[in-house]
Amino acid sequence: MNQPERELLTAPGPLLLVPDVVLLPEGPVDGLAVVIDDGRFQAVGPADELERTHPRSRAVRLPGRLLMPGFVDAHHHLTQSFGAALAFGEPSEIFRRVWVPLEGALDEEAAYTAAKLAALEALRGGFTTVADAGTRAGVDVDVVASAARDAGIRCVLGLVCNDADDASGDGGATAGDPAVLRGAEKHLARYAGDPLVHASLAVSIPEAATERTLRATARLAAESGAVVQIHVNEHLAGVERSLVRHGLRPLEHLHRIGALGPQLLAAHAALLTPHELTLLADTGTAVSYNPVASAWKGNAVAPATTMAERGIRFGLGTDGTRGDGFRLADAAEFAQRLAYGLSTGDSSCGAGWTWLETATRGGADAVGLGARTGTIAQGLAADFLLVDIGTPELALSWDLPWELVRRGNRDQITAVFVAGRLRMWHGRPADWDGAALVRRAAELARATVGKADITRVHRTSAAARALHRSRERVTAR
Repeated sequence: MNQPERELLTAPGPLLLVPDVVLLPEGPVDGLAVVIDDGRFQAVGPADELERTHPRSRAVRLPGRLLMPGFVDAHHHLTQSFGAALAFGEPSEIFRRVWVPLEGALDEEAAYTAAKLAALEALRGGFTTVADAGTRAGVDVDVVASAARDAGIRCVLGLVCNDADDASGDGGATAGDPAVLRGAEKHLARYAGDPLVHASLAVSIPEAATERTLRATARLAAESGAVVQIHVNEHLAGVERSLVRHGLRPLEHLHRIGALGPQLLAAHAALLTPHELTLLADTGTAVSYNPVASAWKGNAVAPATTMAERGIRFGLGTDGTRGDGFRLADAAEFAQRLAYGLSTGDSSCGAGWTWLETATRGGADAVGLGARTGTIAQGLAADFLLVDIGTPELALSWDLPWELVRRGNRDQITAVFVAGRLRMWHGRPADWDGAALVRRAAELARATVGKADITRVHRTSAAARALHRSRERVTAR
């Protein structure tokens, strides 16, 4: 695709795109076209028919390209991007030792820059929507909203509603901070009608909020069509604390107080009993399956193939690990194969279509935007990717969904569109300076990490290697 074609894609007016292949829920289809206007898919159908019925649309032919839905990151922490590499080699529950102090050291400029940097990485990786689980930075959450808008990504923006000391466990059923709930109501109203930012509520972990607040946030979210994001059953330590405190596992505790339901997005849910799987299925609760986070900093891999079989709603999340939608889909299948498939002889592990669907349409549903995005369909937001399928990895196609999962990567993404606008072109922002942002982020990150009270268990790779060599010398003596 050359520069004149890029100019065609960005000129004003209705746009008729004619790729080689369109990825629909039922699979890849040849011979289709889409008409885009006012940020939405106005029509999806046979190319010759749409060219005849939309003669005033600007037609752009895209040979060798796949048009597919943008990826949805169902779990992210946008203001943690300055410390993404600090998680390597660390044991679980690093939020206490790394993320809380890091975000606490962010000022307004640093929070904005960190969030925009995370959005840049996400867009480069084909994500058109990210669900931010709330920042602990001491800034107005609208700083994060502004960063998302300026980057051009769709954002489900969580407001943290913690109102209990998560270490003490003395928050009772009648306790709670009314100011937290007033703030939650204002946050849900604040972004009504915003084209890119969609309000959400968040609780860091169940023990970080009183029972009153857990019930109230569930009610407020359900009434407004939003979601509440809570890290649930992620780490063994959290499960054990809940058992000691309540006699119930975290998910069971949320069910007892009435906080489960379609409005809840349970992040991670990696440690699930058969009973808890039944609770998820019966209540319509959604899950963010975060396979890379499980490998890097977790205790277990969520039983996603079982969730799919049980009809449990779930999407895929990065948890801020790395922003590449294709690699995330690959990790989702690969983690299931290692954790469950090999021991049972399941050679399919959901097949390619499962992971593409949960990375797009399933993720949109899980974050509360299923009626707005996640699918190439008339009336939905034009959030989509143009993918080069003429590369050596994809050109010899026998099963395109599997090939996208196993052999796709962000280098093959030609263009990223959000709300009908070209946002990324060959990995670079279409209308702002990504390189300048990265340079500024590097400066701010050094200052922020330097003043944050971060505690790391493991040394850097270089320091660990030096220690290993010194031990080898001692042993050799």
